[in-house]
This record gives sequence, structure tokens and C-alpha cells, in this order.
Amino acid sequence: MRGWDDLYPLPVPPSWVPGAAVGILSLHFIQKLLFPYFWADLRYLLKVFTYGLRVEMYRLQGRVVTVLDKFVKLAEKQPHKPFLIYEGTIHTYRDVDRRSNRIAQVFLQHEALKKGDTVALLMGNEPDFIHVWFGLAKLGCVVAFLNFNVRFRSLLHCVSSCEPKILVVGADLLGTLEEILPKLQKDVSVWIMAKDSTFPSVHTLLDKIETASEDPVPVNRCSANNLKSAVLYIFTSGTTGLPKAAVISHLQILKGAAGLWAFGATSEDIIYITLPLYHSAASLLGIGGCIELGATCVLKKKFSATQFWSDCKRYNVTVIQYIGELCRYLCNQPVKEGEKNHKVRLAVGNGVRNDVWREFLDRFGAVKICEFYGATEGNICFMNHTGKIGSVGRSNFFYKLFFPFDLIKYDFQKDEPIRNKHGWCEKVKKGEAGLLISKVNAKNPFFGYAGSKRHTEKKLLCEVFKKGDLYFNTGDLMVQDHENFLYFWDRIGDTFRWKGENVATTEVSDVIVLLDFIQEANVYGVSVPGHEGKAGMASLILKHNASLDLEQMYKQVVTYLPSYACPLFLRVQEKMEMTGTFKQQKFQLVDEGFNPSTITDPLYFLDNSKKAYVLLTKELHEMILSGKMKL
Repeated sequence: MRGWDDLYPLPVPPSWVPGAAVGILSLHFIQKLLFPYFWADLRYLLKVFTYGLRVEMYRLQGRVVTVLDKFVKLAEKQPHKPFLIYEGTIHTYRDVDRRSNRIAQVFLQHEALKKGDTVALLMGNEPDFIHVWFGLAKLGCVVAFLNFNVRFRSLLHCVSSCEPKILVVGADLLGTLEEILPKLQKDVSVWIMAKDSTFPSVHTLLDKIETASEDPVPVNRCSANNLKSAVLYIFTSGTTGLPKAAVISHLQILKGAAGLWAFGATSEDIIYITLPLYHSAASLLGIGGCIELGATCVLKKKFSATQFWSDCKRYNVTVIQYIGELCRYLCNQPVKEGEKNHKVRLAVGNGVRNDVWREFLDRFGAVKICEFYGATEGNICFMNHTGKIGSVGRSNFFYKLFFPFDLIKYDFQKDEPIRNKHGWCEKVKKGEAGLLISKVNAKNPFFGYAGSKRHTEKKLLCEVFKKGDLYFNTGDLMVQDHENFLYFWDRIGDTFRWKGENVATTEVSDVIVLLDFIQEANVYGVSVPGHEGKAGMASLILKHNASLDLEQMYKQVVTYLPSYACPLFLRVQEKMEMTGTFKQQKFQLVDEGFNPSTITDPLYFLDNSKKAYVLLTKELHEMILSGKMKL
């Protein structure tokens, strides 16, 4: 009797098939061994290329499609879908579109605003921030986002530098308006988000919105002719001096809005924004990203570590935005049951430390941390699409073709790039820290700052590697490892970063030296164990026969500086050390830190619980290092 195999013999594959299978498997293992990130890199590059191609196709068709245009289309396509959820109240795409129309109609009737005029916006996180922003954008205005933490002289500087026709102030910031109103330029028309006003010559907006038409304003008012035209001013401390108004174009908003999509977010996601809207992370990546996706945003007035996860569960949040400090605050909260019982799958942001990154994942579950790097005004961006802990992104040959950048040697003493005997800058080796510079060209332009051209010119490096080349100086030191992962190392210049904000040391010292007992103030940042960034510290020289008035010092800094810029530590010295180029010596002071066991000079600490500067003792120093003292 014949067997089954005799009746139906199995087909014999051609002789080359086993060899091909072995070859494919070998290639797979070689790829895994030598090019482990090939497919992740390819997927990311295809996304970047696809988005760039889409924008280029619009341009070739003679169409300029902005993020605002996309929002208006979505309001028609999905009018009833929630766009904003704020304190439990839902604002649909249609709601936001119509209220922004009302605001546009108010200013169209009551103010002689021309297309291209600037309007400054001083408001906290609330739906009307977005309504006013969109309403003014529909009139073709450039909107300047003012940092509501900035006070007095700095705030007046911000207003004057962007030369607005109108200043719009939120109802909860009328105290700040009262401080600056007497010295505000007389040609700036002031509007407040209220129905009545006690201020002379200040207009009210809420009462007029109620009676305004919901009809769209003429399309020619908001239509953009060029993606490179300015649409926003976002203030940045940069590396020196007072805040500067970075010019943000339609093109930059489009790029920023694509960030969530590039990390894998979809229209079904619910994004939780607790960062201030005056920052590009919240406004461009967050709000712009929601529009790019057609998704929903949960907006929080102010970040709260105690309410964070309960909000995420209440609103079914799937994507969160963070800065490094935010993740640390969450990890510092008491452990509770069910901390992994949420729907958050993506966390997008920057500045999280390696140890906090690991602790966050261990404690709160399988959330994909999407770390990125990008300066508000910069022309370069990195995105960590592989999830490598600690890295801000990864580069490769193809990425550098589209976005050329380099890391160059930097002289920390002279505070400038090192140039060789031929006058050219030199690249650092893999594993060495170098200054990140990005090539400026037609595809990757640098739009500069409003006001003084000097600020724009100072951010550019000329004749870097050859005659005629031009690079944007990010002011950031980075390290690239042998796998081409990039890591943020430090900031250069007279600046430090604390509580997620860049602080210019000159701005702080200028406030301190106004005190009649201070001869000189040298401000710098010092590392505090367990904290992101660097805390502010001021080395002081007192005037002859003067004594340190700690009460006046406290009153001065809290009155004229944002809370994150107030020096946490003071050091009183007899003389100020200078560099060979007659600049204040900071490096040794930074290294010495704030340890009373090794520093003989008097040291003081800003104790917020006592609302005073107090003597920094060894016991207090230990409390700060152990985390028992809240900073």
C-alpha cells in the first residue's frame, strides 16, 4: 500500500531557495548588529520627507496653507468635536472658531488695525488666550506672546521691542498692568478681558465680544502670501541681556505643529497641556499639534503635581507634554495605588534627566518618552524617535543632508568658538562636547529677532569652515556619541536654566545693582543635586562702609524678577575676580558652589517659607542636598 507521500509528493524547492533564506537571515543579523537603528531611522526620515513634500507641493500649486487655515477647515469638517477642554468645560472646534471670529470683529470695528500690525498678548492659560490669538491672526496681525512672570522694566522692554499697536491683558493680570501702565508708551492701546474697567483710557473686551458678530472677517485679511512671513513673536532670554522677541514664521509653526504627528500621535489622541502657552512648546507643538492632527486638547491653568494623574484619568488623556522639572515633580509625589492605571502612551518634551526618565517609566508604566531638542528661534531640531534614555535625538547621513549642523570646539574662558591659525572653526571628536551650530540656507532660514538687528547678527557665525558660509549659533553645548546619538550638555554665555526657564544673568545683576549698598553683582548658575538645570547664585561686592540689607535684597528681587530668576543663594565677597579679558570670573565660583563647609565667605539662602534670605548653615545645606528643603 502506497503512503501519502507517494500519492502526493511534497514539492522540492529550487536549490537556490535555502541559500537565499540563509542570505536574508544573515543580512537581518548583520543589520541588527551593525545598523540596529536602520528601520527606526528610515521610518522617521520618511515622515520628515513626507511632511516636507506636502508643504512643497502646496508651494508649487501656488497655495500657502497655514495652521490657521487648517483649523478653519477642521471647524467646518468636524464642528462638534471637542478642541479644548478647560476646567471641565468643552469648547468644540466650531465654538473656538466662532468666538475667535467675534474677537476679530471687535478689533475690526474699534481699532484701525492693518494687516501685519503687532498686538501683544499678556494672558495666562485659558481658552480666551487661544480665542484672542486666533482672532487677531484672522485679521493678519502678528501676535506677541508676553511671559506673564516677567515684571516692570523687563516687561516694558518686551512690549516696546515688538512695537505693538494694542496690548491685550487677561483679567487675572490686571495687577501687572497696573505696575506698567504709567510708563507704557502712550500710543499703545490697552484692552482687558473684562466687562468694566477702573483704569483710565483702558478698553474692555468681554462686553463687546457678547454683542459682536460671529461672521468670518474678509479672507484677504488673514490669507498668507508667503510661509516665511512673520506671524508670532515669542520671547526668549537667549544667552545675554533682556528677553528678545524671536520672529516666528508660518513655516516654523507648520514645522512645530508636525512634532506630535512625527512621534506617532493621531486624531484620536487627547493631549494634556500644562505648560504656559506663551512658550513655543505649548503653543506651537501643543495647540498647533492638536490642529495638525485634528485632535483634542485638555488645557490646564497651571501645572499641578497633585492633580496631574487624576486629570489624565478624568479626561482619558493619551499624550502629555513635559519639561524635565515636571517629570521630577511627579516622581517626587507620594506613591499611590493604581498609578499605572491611565491611558497615557506618549510623553513629549525635553530636559528630563536620565535617572528621572527611568524612575518615571518604572513608576508610571509603559509611556513612550519622546524627548526632542529645538530652540524657539532656531533652524534645527532633533527628535529622539528610538527612545534611547538621555538622548535628545539621533543623526545620520541623510538627516544631515536635509538639516546640516556641526559641533565645534569652544573656548570657555574667552566665551567664543575656537578658530585655528587659518581662522576656521574646528569640529569636535565623537564623545566630546561642542557648540551646536546649524547651517543657514534657503531651506533652513533663521528669521532673527524683532527690533535691533544687532541681536540677530550676534546669533550668527560667519566664515566658519569656508568663505561665505553662515551658521546659527544655538548657544548650546552638545555631545554626539559613536552611535550618533546626541545629548544636551550645557548652555554657554551668561545664562542658566531653572524651573524650565532660561535666565539671563545680566538681567538679574542689573536688578541687584540698583540697591544703594551693592557695588557689583556677579550672577551665575550652580548645580543642586536632585534638581534639573542650575539655581541662581549671586556673588556680591558691597559698597565701602555699607552693610548687606537682606530684607531690602529680598524685596528687590521678588518685586522686579520672575520667581525662577531670583537668586537662591548669595555670597558676599571682598573683591571680584576678573578674567584676562576683564570679564567677571564665573568658572571658579560655579565649581565652588554653595557649600558653607568649604567657602569662608558669608552665604545666604532664599527661604521661600520665611519669605527672606537667611544665613546658609551646614545644617541648612544638608537639608537642601537631601531634598528636605523645598526650592
